[in-house]
Amino acid sequence: METTAKVIAVSGKGGVGKTTLAAAMVLAKGKKPGEKPLVTIGKDTRISSDMLEAALMAGICSVGGDVMPLGTIPTPAVAYLTVLEQADAGIVISASHNPYEHNGIKVFNARGYKLSDESEARVEELILSGAPMDIKTHGEIGKRLHGMRQMKRDYIDHLISSIDCDLSGLRVLVDCANGASYKVAPLALEELGAEVVRIGTEPNGVNINDHVGALHPETMASKVREVRADVGIALDGDADRLIMADEHGNILDGDQIMAMCAQDLMDREQLPGNAICATVMSNIALEIYMKEHGGKLLRSKVGDRYVMEMMRREGIMFGGEQSGHLIFRSYSTTGDGLLSALQVLRILREKEKPLSEISHLLTLFPQKLVNVHVEKKLPFEERPAIGEAVKKVEAELGDRGRVLLRYSGTESLCRIMVECEDENKVSEYANELADVVARELR
Repeated sequence: METTAKVIAVSGKGGVGKTTLAAAMVLAKGKKPGEKPLVTIGKDTRISSDMLEAALMAGICSVGGDVMPLGTIPTPAVAYLTVLEQADAGIVISASHNPYEHNGIKVFNARGYKLSDESEARVEELILSGAPMDIKTHGEIGKRLHGMRQMKRDYIDHLISSIDCDLSGLRVLVDCANGASYKVAPLALEELGAEVVRIGTEPNGVNINDHVGALHPETMASKVREVRADVGIALDGDADRLIMADEHGNILDGDQIMAMCAQDLMDREQLPGNAICATVMSNIALEIYMKEHGGKLLRSKVGDRYVMEMMRREGIMFGGEQSGHLIFRSYSTTGDGLLSALQVLRILREKEKPLSEISHLLTLFPQKLVNVHVEKKLPFEERPAIGEAVKKVEAELGDRGRVLLRYSGTESLCRIMVECEDENKVSEYANELADVVARELR
């Protein structure tokens, strides 16, 4: 089974059983004798999630932990409810935006943040070490707790409380990707007064992300035009990312949504230091926009977890990714697609203007991404020819363009990204750099 970014694998030498036991043992560390750790568990709609949920619950109980299953629920809901219930950890069974054949687990700590690299390393070390697991017996085994229905209600109430306005009169098209938000998202929008048109809300175990949701926003955009919706919302399989469309069906990615939300926060003086955090993949147009409007953009490694780590370290309250993971620290400890959509709908209602008039704050620069197969992942500084080629391109781009070289974390690939205002130059520079990298890293 494939895992999502920075989740603990459930395949290979360990398998789901040993992975679960190892995670439970690490999470239980520090508990007093006789105290049982409490772990919440949420899942998406893919066919394997029920099976993995059963294995996780059995594994956690077998090492003395109690479990609280939350049922089918978005990833950010698990993070929120883990904190609300004062649990020791939260586990999400999901492969996020991947097809139904894949699955994996994400782990949140007691404060609702994804596990650090160090914690993940300890779990992996336990899995691979062959060390015996501390299996409990008799009265020391854990138990399953109940409360699934109330937990979903608590999360919906949390979402609704994040905006102080009525959405009556707005026709909202919501695409839930046949995933974890298929019940929660329409219900929250309806309770706020919106007229909701639903797609991607009929999961059957194998249709998650299947030509619907944030990975296929064209489906949502087309339906917006068809039903004449005021706005379109597309979530991914576990509902932690958001892509939108205006009333004309024009698609807005994470960078465009971030610009709109950042400007709103600056206008309301709710953005400390007028700073936001994005990743190295966010379009340079966002960076230029923030600078020209009295703000600044800091960049982290790719992954919403790294965005959050930088936000916490630098005291930043808003950030996200081009892919649609958006984090409002006042309300969430991780990316939350539905919560982010509600913030945009609030802006829409307060300004009393259509989304098309308030969303086009920046024109995205053409961006070219080229993947080059490499035999070895050497530090780029060890290949002077690569550095010289990059410097040459950067000199020609000046401050209106950008070059990024990075290795894939899972494949033998070097990813080359070039941005500038001239689409022809973008392709020319990217291909030029690809030739140098291919030659130097064979």
